[in-house]
Amino acid sequence: MADGLLLVGASGLAREVLAAGITGVVGILDDDARLHGTHIAGIPVVGAVDDASARTESLLVCVGPSQARRALVARLGRRGVGDDRYATFVARSARIGASSDVGFGSILLDGVVVTADASIGRHVVIMPNCTITHDDVLSDFATLAAGVSLGGTVQVGEAAYLGMNASVRQGLAIGSESTVGMGAVVLEHVPAEATWAGVPAREIGARA
Repeated sequence: MADGLLLVGASGLAREVLAAGITGVVGILDDDARLHGTHIAGIPVVGAVDDASARTESLLVCVGPSQARRALVARLGRRGVGDDRYATFVARSARIGASSDVGFGSILLDGVVVTADASIGRHVVIMPNCTITHDDVLSDFATLAAGVSLGGTVQVGEAAYLGMNASVRQGLAIGSESTVGMGAVVLEHVPAEATWAGVPAREIGARA
């Protein structure tokens, strides 16, 4: 990346990416004008998000919530920011199987293990110490909090969120825009736009 890298979002996720050893970062973009001219973990906040369209650096979106991350990428797309502008970050301690693939814009932090023939989509965030096993499919903008474990052939829908230390039995589907609570043990398919929690996990609410 000859022109360097910009993190989009002066967030806790940005600080985690920096702590995980990402290199080449020259600045951070954030819409909070109070942060402009300040530093986050030693990196200057150099402007607002929409400034990305007038710059040449690669971008990595560091917005934690799945749907907010998706909205921001769509917003940048309307301003002419194409897929080729997005970087991918895989921490040095993460292990990615040779037959698995990771889409652009995705972030995999320390201790993540991805085994065989898994597919990780665009702008997916996988926090530390998650395990993604054979033939799992994580759709675009999905988020796995720290310690999530997925059995084989699990499908995680677009913009779904799995909380810390949640576990999903093999062969199940987690619907798009759904939420799985921390520590949940998922033994059944989770429908789209629903919230499941508990051991075993059960629906506790659906989005209106």
